[in-house]
Amino acid sequence: MQDEQQRPDLSLFLASAAHDMKNSVGMMSGTLETLLADEATKQLPAYQQIAHMLYETRRLNDNLIQLLALYKDVGKRSYPFDPEPQALVDFVEQIESQYRILFSSKNIELQLEFPDDLVWVFDADLVTGVIGHAITNAIRYTRDRIALIVRAEGDFLELRVEDNGEGYPPSMIEMGLEMSAAMSGGVNFKTGSTYLGLYFSGEVAKMHTHRGRVGGVTLENGGSLGGGCFVLRLP
Repeated sequence: MQDEQQRPDLSLFLASAAHDMKNSVGMMSGTLETLLADEATKQLPAYQQIAHMLYETRRLNDNLIQLLALYKDVGKRSYPFDPEPQALVDFVEQIESQYRILFSSKNIELQLEFPDDLVWVFDADLVTGVIGHAITNAIRYTRDRIALIVRAEGDFLELRVEDNGEGYPPSMIEMGLEMSAAMSGGVNFKTGSTYLGLYFSGEVAKMHTHRGRVGGVTLENGGSLGGGCFVLRLP
């Protein structure tokens, strides 16, 4: 009994390790972006390999951010939540700047569609994490185009990340419709997916409420590019 009481909380060590890894991966990502932005690098035979390394570091960084947020109980009342009025033109431009080098290095066209004068209240850091994860996922499956579409639909703000790939399989569509089942899906050993990003996105969406309305996430096929569509709706 005494040994159990003196045993340190393993989750604290795991959270600390994840934070350290996130910082290291962030440094690697920054270094790779600098290399890819150099004109001389574009002439190297390994240019596409470097671009893929940047994609993988971005994906890993997304996962670590989501793990840390879930460790801190994202979606619960105790989690820091800071909704503020956001000009969508600034929000979209910030997202675009974060992915500009990666899109260029992988020959992917990013299409932006948003109203210049739209302002909405939401937690910019959390929503940036959700949209960033959706873009990273779209990069993996698109042929060569991704669209970020932001618009007001009734009483909701709709943020859509669409691609021109083959679309989501039916199992993923169902998973997007029922967030509580996302983590119970466990690990897909063929793809390595734990549905972590989908669960995280759903928790962030549910934190956004207004006059009885609650945010949500859905997955669709079709959209403007004919492929997969990740849809975040905020009241």
